Amino acid sequence: MVHPSRASYLKGPPQPLVLSISQPAADPFELYRRIARPDRPSFFLESGKGGALTARYSFMGSDPYMTLSGKNGSCTVKTPERTVVSAQAPFDLLRRVLLDGKITRPGGVPPFFGGAIGFFSYDLVRSFETLPTLAKDDLDLPDLCVAFVDLLAALDHRTRTLHLIFCPSLERMLSEPREKLYREGCDRLAELEARLTSRPLPADDAEPWGKLEMHPDQTRQAYMDRVRQCQEYIAAGDIYQANLSHRFTLNWEDTTVRPCPGSSILRQPFALKLFNRLRRVNPAPFSAVLTFDEVCLVSCSPERLIRRQGNRVETRPIAGTRPRGRDRTEDRRLVDDLLADQKERAEHLMLVDLERNDLGRVCEFGSVHVDEFMLVEQYSHVSHIVSNIAGTLRREMDAYDLIKAVFPGGTITGVPKIRCMEIIESLEPVRRGPYTGSLGYLSWSGDLDLNIVIRTLVLTGERGYLQVGAGIVADSDPAREYDETLFKAQAFFKALQETRPCGSF
Repeated sequence: MVHPSRASYLKGPPQPLVLSISQPAADPFELYRRIARPDRPSFFLESGKGGALTARYSFMGSDPYMTLSGKNGSCTVKTPERTVVSAQAPFDLLRRVLLDGKITRPGGVPPFFGGAIGFFSYDLVRSFETLPTLAKDDLDLPDLCVAFVDLLAALDHRTRTLHLIFCPSLERMLSEPREKLYREGCDRLAELEARLTSRPLPADDAEPWGKLEMHPDQTRQAYMDRVRQCQEYIAAGDIYQANLSHRFTLNWEDTTVRPCPGSSILRQPFALKLFNRLRRVNPAPFSAVLTFDEVCLVSCSPERLIRRQGNRVETRPIAGTRPRGRDRTEDRRLVDDLLADQKERAEHLMLVDLERNDLGRVCEFGSVHVDEFMLVEQYSHVSHIVSNIAGTLRREMDAYDLIKAVFPGGTITGVPKIRCMEIIESLEPVRRGPYTGSLGYLSWSGDLDLNIVIRTLVLTGERGYLQVGAGIVADSDPAREYDETLFKAQAFFKALQETRPCGSF
């Protein structure tokens, strides 16, 4: 039965229509495949692993009614009818669209019931801060790319309920007859239910990859030299810690899933195939696959940047890593070593303090607190130290003030943040693009949940790009830091199976 009732929908405030059913006897990814249109952008945000704070809902949808993307003060808005390019700051336009279209979240409805899904590039920070321009922007991707959806499915893993949601924009709700929207919503929800409860699709990964090669963009020695340069900045008192990354490039040769020039939608079969393998190899609480015209992102991120529900906000930094052991005994020894390592503990505490300060810029005085401190979370190839920091957002602040306060995350920049970003720009040869930016949802209600884009393959043009980094401090061992970056990439190497990192290390 659709909620609210027809009478309540016609007379009540603007609100979504929701059809809730028991989870079909299908894997969540299979449900996503049933509704993802191959010729249109789509999304699947999956909470594949985690506790109550991180892994309750997964969201999926396709065929947005509008996309918004932009860079360097230029913004492109696409609808099925037209494309408009304007000289507007894309983040400011996104803020205006979502604030002007605010819809209150009804009780019992998932936190994302309509609004925007997409990603913010790391370089979006240039909209908020003045940074040098030194690294090459070789991918030339948008700083912001989001899709607006009015039809989606939300899977509640706790209750095993699938919520099918229709929520047109506030503009439509105020300008079109509510009776017309109610009929449209009931029809579209029935169609979505039929697709989600249909017969299973053929297996998506039966065919082999063909030949794939993952090449490092810089050698092991080059990365270690940059680590030492970073340590010189630390010794000079410029910074305390910085995250330094390097990139792999994925090339295709004689493969059945080779992407084609032009629209990234043509890369969707490969993106979905890889994501399905990756989620089995390395389930993570902030996993996602996003397909847009210019770019596809395949992510198994373990880290949340920021979540807002009502006036409660929280961030969940990760700092401190060890590889998984070959057996239970070795695994326990490595975890004990991680928790006892004074360098790792000091680095983690420093980043927790940074995130507390970031939240303190927009939260009520005295409300910021650490409610989980130095827990260990384990994934297929690594163990991490994780903390959770929460606060109460001040009344005069909105979701976009919150994003600006914490973006990009301190764990992938360093301390102090601005100076670290200046040093990253001078030491890393290419711009980061989506890597270490954020992806997730921004709901009409003002609620949001954004990850940090790590452990993520970026597909654009005819290549894929995987970037990995490590936190550098004064007593870091350059060789060990490089090895840590490889541990973080292992899930992708395993998911690609035949793929091996090639070239000089």
